[in-house]
Amino acid sequence: MKIRGAEAVMQSLVQEKVETIFGYPGGAIMPIYDALYDFRDSVNHVLVRHEQGAIHAAQGFARTSGKVGVCFATSGPGATNLITGLADAMIDSTPVVCITGQVASHLLGTDAFQETDVIGISMPVTKWNIQVTRAEDISGAIARAFYIARSGRPGPVLVDITKDAQFGMVDFSYEPCTKIRSYQPTPVLDEQSLQEAAVLINQAKKPYILVGQGIFLSNAEKEILDFAEKTGIPVASTLLGLGSFPSDHPLYVGYLGMHGNYAPNVLTNECDVLIAIGMRFDDRVTGDVSRYAKQAKVIHIDIDKAELNKIIKAEVAIHADAKDALLKLSALVNQNEHPQWLQQFRDLEAVEKSEVVDEAVHPSSDQLKMAEVVNLLSEKTDGKAIIVTDVGQHQMISSRYYKYRGHRNNVTSGGLGTMGFGLPAAIGAKLGNPEQTVVAIIGDGGFQMTIQELGTILQSKVDIKILILNNNFLGMVRQWQQLFFDRRYSFTEIVNPNFTAIAKGYSIDALKIEERNQLDDALTTMLNSKGAFLLEVVVEQEENVFPMVETGASVSEIRLN
Repeated sequence: MKIRGAEAVMQSLVQEKVETIFGYPGGAIMPIYDALYDFRDSVNHVLVRHEQGAIHAAQGFARTSGKVGVCFATSGPGATNLITGLADAMIDSTPVVCITGQVASHLLGTDAFQETDVIGISMPVTKWNIQVTRAEDISGAIARAFYIARSGRPGPVLVDITKDAQFGMVDFSYEPCTKIRSYQPTPVLDEQSLQEAAVLINQAKKPYILVGQGIFLSNAEKEILDFAEKTGIPVASTLLGLGSFPSDHPLYVGYLGMHGNYAPNVLTNECDVLIAIGMRFDDRVTGDVSRYAKQAKVIHIDIDKAELNKIIKAEVAIHADAKDALLKLSALVNQNEHPQWLQQFRDLEAVEKSEVVDEAVHPSSDQLKMAEVVNLLSEKTDGKAIIVTDVGQHQMISSRYYKYRGHRNNVTSGGLGTMGFGLPAAIGAKLGNPEQTVVAIIGDGGFQMTIQELGTILQSKVDIKILILNNNFLGMVRQWQQLFFDRRYSFTEIVNPNFTAIAKGYSIDALKIEERNQLDDALTTMLNSKGAFLLEVVVEQEENVFPMVETGASVSEIRLN
């Protein structure tokens, strides 16, 4: 039986076991939406309020569920509104398949209404993209899109389908893609490299493990735990790796980066063997590269060969899936302990606690601080809620003071740093994990970039908790203006609307607090609420995030104040 190309799209998605789609209809994708009408019982389509919301929601869904996120958008402005999310997903290795409608093939290149060269525009920010102009090519393109999105180092894929292809008739069949000539997503482990790495690790006096999101992406949480416990090596995490190693484990020494913990930054420049797994040596982690871990022999494990030796020269570069590499490496290393080396981390941890943490979580000032809010939220949820953050000071505060103890429960925009990410990503995270508590921690600035997605929460009845930390500033920029631009606060003070009134306009229960004695009850009310809830907490305007590695500084020059 012949079916329309639009129905072939839906049948292909069903074959890929897609149950949730985020999207926004329009003229060029209308045939696909018409086909979607007949799949309403098996596919949940979430009508967002902006296409950027669709892709960020798909990212949140993918990051927390381990599945491929899917979104629809129409041609022209609909497709271009996906670009920020595609760039975000690309740099953060998030598997997303975007299907966009396109004008009819005979109109391509004519500047037709709502025609844009989305293939050209999206090429730098997608792992793969394709324009389909014939109905008979639809199922093959979608099969390939899912395979590429989820295999190897995951990433976003875009399939652009012309309107005549959607209307065209085709004898439908679907064959999942399992390989593509010249594309080898799973590297063959080099046994010699593993042997060399094991020798370095067994001889090391001050070895140090850095874990990134690659641990999650390869499902290697057990393997990294077993490896660390066998070798007794201290473990630190990147921003996107938070939660991949238990934060309450005796070998966990903290969070790396510009606003990370004191000990893991300083002692990077004292270790003798540095084992980096599933992380890419981002500039926020390395600081001044010319002064980064020069004394150490570096072992770098990554599934993306392009990341090896790109930033930091490795003594042993292992092109491998993290899970596979850790399994085999664990068999080659000796049982060991490094108590004196580990104690160095604990000593510096005590310094940070005394000079930064104690005042942050138990402030002497009258005004509420972001750190105490996040710290109390962590205690109340036992570190097991899915925390979705936007970008800014609250993001760094959350990474420092929320003690992640859940599986895939840290969702944030890392590499691109996209303000507006938090609210729609939290929607996707909840729909991918309906039984878990999802808290979106957002600043007053970023919240207003995608505030319209409150309408998505209303219509789709998404039970997320929204925690706005409101300092009436674009806080991270203000902090830099204070420290490096003589307090010249150029356009960072922000006049905000009545957030609780807006939330109630969308039938979302809301509460605003300004006093410390209100905080405990307010968080309890938010967490125990039935349905979505917005809690606005007014915090100190000029609270800064410390420690901090200044731009151009070495990680060992991290400031405590």
